[in-house]
Amino acid sequence: MEAEVGDRVEPALRVRQFEEPPSPGAFSLEIEPSNVPAVFRGVVKDWEASSKWNPFDGGLDYLEEKVGSAVVEAMTSKSAPVFYGDLRSHERVRVQLGILKVPLPFSTFNTSCKSHLQHLGGVGGSSAVQEVVKETAYSEGTCSTSLKTPDQFYLAQVSIFNAENEERCSLEILRKDIQTPIFLGTRAFSAINFWMNRARSRSSTHYDPHHNLLCVVAGCKQVVLWPPSACPFLYPMPVYGEASNHSAVDIQNPDLSLHPRAKHSKEYSEKIILHSGDALFIPEGWFHQVDSDDLTIAVNFWWKSRTMTDMLEHMDAYYLRRVLNRLVDKEMNKMLCKSSVGTPKDAENSHPSNEDSKGSEEHDFINQMEDLKGESEKHGLLQQLEPFALQALYELISLVHDSVKVDQDKLLQSSNPKGSSANVNSEKKIDTDNSSLLENDSIANIFWALEPLVLRKVLLAMVHHFPRTLEALIIHMLGPTGAEVLTQKFDEMDHQTTKEQQAEFYKLFYSIFDDQYAAMDAILNGKEMFAFQAFRNVLDLYLGVHVDQPES
Repeated sequence: MEAEVGDRVEPALRVRQFEEPPSPGAFSLEIEPSNVPAVFRGVVKDWEASSKWNPFDGGLDYLEEKVGSAVVEAMTSKSAPVFYGDLRSHERVRVQLGILKVPLPFSTFNTSCKSHLQHLGGVGGSSAVQEVVKETAYSEGTCSTSLKTPDQFYLAQVSIFNAENEERCSLEILRKDIQTPIFLGTRAFSAINFWMNRARSRSSTHYDPHHNLLCVVAGCKQVVLWPPSACPFLYPMPVYGEASNHSAVDIQNPDLSLHPRAKHSKEYSEKIILHSGDALFIPEGWFHQVDSDDLTIAVNFWWKSRTMTDMLEHMDAYYLRRVLNRLVDKEMNKMLCKSSVGTPKDAENSHPSNEDSKGSEEHDFINQMEDLKGESEKHGLLQQLEPFALQALYELISLVHDSVKVDQDKLLQSSNPKGSSANVNSEKKIDTDNSSLLENDSIANIFWALEPLVLRKVLLAMVHHFPRTLEALIIHMLGPTGAEVLTQKFDEMDHQTTKEQQAEFYKLFYSIFDDQYAAMDAILNGKEMFAFQAFRNVLDLYLGVHVDQPES
């Protein structure tokens, strides 16, 4: 099996597989702009490197001859065999020469590889080693990734070509052994890098800020991919940190007490096996984790995407705000949808909580409604309310009356330092548990369950019969979630009514407030507080940044 796809990977985001290389035009017009990974089978098998660098067929001797004297930087890690790309998690291997420390000669790393090769079963090129390789690395459709080998070194991102610094290209001489895949055309590469591991290893989960073509020259790699939209499940490191492109999660053994969303990460991932000769296009921003078999060698090409290349620097701040606005809008909708506990249809059959204790109150209230109907036939508003709408009206009025009672109790207890008092304004502060926003805001829950035009009738009934109750509801009790739901319902009402009806409704609605601007401020302030919570979530989910809620 060459690919393993998570349950929630959208079809449009699944890795495309090509048995034949595409044309430069097809790659430029169809594959690269889609920003979705693609595998190209066997496209680098004809490289000279594919035959000359193979560690199991004399490749180590060839590399010794060509670049043995070159100085390179090899990685070792406290967390080996997992190698992290940030400076805090790995150390550069250096050799002690007298009192000086210098980068590692390739020949020293090569000697270590030969020692490991002997450990696998023989010397380079022997039939015994070939059998070991077949058993450990090339079983059909798999890639060995058992990670128990101690004392690991890893040549990671050693430069063959670097557009910004030619002096860093310690392995430049190897470039003649590789060819740019024809479908990449004449792209200007930022870098071409050499990767080689001594024993089985794993890279940490990260993304790159460039497009990447990863070409396996020898050995086998297993690559797990996540689209940028899966970022919330991978807990990216803070955007201001040195390792901002890395995930904070141990994907194999996540600590769900620290990273609870990580339990869904596998559902959004796709696993690809790359054998010698294969290449994988990893678009910018795609998280990936790479497992490499013993003595695997790869070359990768990095180049800037058109999106970033063409972006004018003076527009950065604007695009940043646009992207944040888009993510915040998406998060606000998600916060409400995830916490939805009812639908308008459910509301028709709903009943107030604690039915037994409230039964008599409801009976008395409905009797009051019947009395009011007879006294206000000129409005005809209460008669127009369906039973479930009347029920919603009853619950809203009850919430206000209960709140007034709590306020009175609080005043009575204020002189008693030992007395306990309820937090009447608790709903003014948004609950950070997004899964229970509506459940914890009774007013928002009632608004959410009503169709817009039904809610319009309920509010108009309150305008004519319970104006002071409506005023208290909006000014003193409307929380952030309720404010967001109410404004969404207002928008939906506007789409379902004429401009004349809209003007008449808002004129009546705001007329009952002693200070109409205070009412509008209460709604807008609550809405902005809800949006701020969405903004906090976005910073946490996508940037790994945590901010405190402002004082209300």
